[in-house]
Amino acid sequence: MAVRLSAEARKSALSGLAGWSETAGREAIARTFVFKDFNEAFGFMSRAALVAEKSDHHPEWRNVYKTVEVVLATHDAGGVTALDIELATAMNAIARQLGVA
Repeated sequence: MAVRLSAEARKSALSGLAGWSETAGREAIARTFVFKDFNEAFGFMSRAALVAEKSDHHPEWRNVYKTVEVVLATHDAGGVTALDIELATAMNAIARQLGVA
């Protein structure tokens, strides 16, 4: 089982993750990605899904047209773990490849 990050470790990790922030009311991190169109947003989700499946760690996400809202938390650990930070890092890299900062 993944180990939950302390508040200090979570804040430190977030400082290196552009666009991600703590979620109000729960121990999770979130980011909203905005792409140029639905096709690009769906492509992002498809690529991120492959990464998530490989690590057996899946996001909570929502897609409306060109916007993808993501929330990450490790439910078994009751909060944010290294798995969430790794998936957030991978999602940022995929978004950068698609031209989203």
